[in-house]
Amino acid sequence: MQRGIVSALVVLPFFPGAASAQEAAGAALWRLAGTTLPVPPALATGPAAVLWNPAQRDDSGRTHAALEAVQTPSAIGASGMLAAVRFRTGRLGDLGLVYGRVGLSDLTRTGDTPDPVGSEVPVYTYAVGATWSRGVALGSGSTTVGATLAFHETRLDTDRANRWTMDVGASHTFGDDRLRVAAATHFFSSLSTANPAQDAYAGVEYRLWGGPLWGDRAVLRARYGIAFAHAFSADHHLGLGGEFGKGAALALDAAVVREGGYGAPSWRPVGGIRLRVGKYRITLARDAGVNDLGSAYRVGVEAHFR
Repeated sequence: MQRGIVSALVVLPFFPGAASAQEAAGAALWRLAGTTLPVPPALATGPAAVLWNPAQRDDSGRTHAALEAVQTPSAIGASGMLAAVRFRTGRLGDLGLVYGRVGLSDLTRTGDTPDPVGSEVPVYTYAVGATWSRGVALGSGSTTVGATLAFHETRLDTDRANRWTMDVGASHTFGDDRLRVAAATHFFSSLSTANPAQDAYAGVEYRLWGGPLWGDRAVLRARYGIAFAHAFSADHHLGLGGEFGKGAALALDAAVVREGGYGAPSWRPVGGIRLRVGKYRITLARDAGVNDLGSAYRVGVEAHFR
């Protein structure tokens, strides 16, 4: 996927429909950032996870904020950041704002030789939006629904493309937290199942085991997720996650991802660790990469205020 995404960024702008090509390139940049997710996007949780699934709910406080940074290997040269803040508003649910930006660096113009000529070539995309989520009564267990309205701008050299997207998501936990299913749209802007500028996500999480471990409680979960409806073959995500200590003070996630892309499918591993320290949660994640391109990293900090 990483190599395929870079190829797509180079080729797409030369196809008919410049605006559509730039929108697809912008979505490809966000997929680069998403390679560091150690859980399926539909099942991602936390304030910044509203970018992947708007159906987020956290009862640990009334205000939640998050900041994440992503760095890909030098062979790709992409970096990005994601920031979000959410507020509990009572019966209306949770309201918030989200902002993110991903871009490529060290792209320079050349002439008849590889030597740089002139200024760097700007390639980036950013999104800013408003998000809402709320728990609803729907059968047994607990259900959360959400929506995000966002404005996007993608720039490829001198060309710019703007668009609005409206994403919806849902997450339902059955009974005693043994099973959770979730689904969401990602950058939805057209009624199409073959638009490379958008995705559909789905995921399921099952609690394999839960009980005492080293004097405290631990939980082991299995996860499966899929990303599809994006004009190329589906991506599949299979992994395990463990939570240890009161309030999941320590969480470990590991997965393998089968990426469809525009060419032959590829497999890559990804892992992450989350530490809860008081009102803060620190996340470190690493994607091992494919095709010898190197690893991508994500560092995040969340804060929860009562």
